[in-house]
Amino acid sequence: MYDYITGRLVELNPTEVTIECYGLGYKVLISLQTYSKIQKENSENSKLYIYHHLHEDDELFYGFYDKDERVIFTYLISVSGVGPNTARMMLSSMTSDEIKIAIISQDVNKIKSIKGIGLKTAQRLILELKDKVIKGSESKDFSFDAPKFSKTRNEASSALILLGFSKQAVEKTLNSIYKDYPDKSLEEIIKMALKLL
Repeated sequence: MYDYITGRLVELNPTEVTIECYGLGYKVLISLQTYSKIQKENSENSKLYIYHHLHEDDELFYGFYDKDERVIFTYLISVSGVGPNTARMMLSSMTSDEIKIAIISQDVNKIKSIKGIGLKTAQRLILELKDKVIKGSESKDFSFDAPKFSKTRNEASSALILLGFSKQAVEKTLNSIYKDYPDKSLEEIIKMALKLL
């Protein structure tokens, strides 16, 4: 199994890269998330973690800037109805952490807002991946207590929407707050959000 590829970056565009390694040019499909990180790095050489997709007549490489994105990709494609291209679309529309948060907090609408994801697929993603994501997050530095986080976040979101703020603005604000202050109480979260909204 392939783990990663390191080589000279010959071509870079938002959907794929070509990396030359020992005289061979490898075409690797990427998400916008990985594209942005490669651009920021601005280096002649690049290292991508690889997922080797073999299916009937297809043999494709999907590349990821970090292992975390690859893990989320493999979670996504394990769900019936989600193929590699849909998973790549998801990782282009949202960051890995945003996908984790949406799954853990059971935010069907956020997942459903991604092109190619319908209601049933969004529900299936949450049902099948919630425990996996929580378990995987506990072993990394994704620091929040998922059940507590989910309940508090949903209550904060509902309260702010009832106060007249748009769901989109509320979600963006709560994402920002929880990233820096995962342990705050419901009251503190709402007060902080009110200052930012």
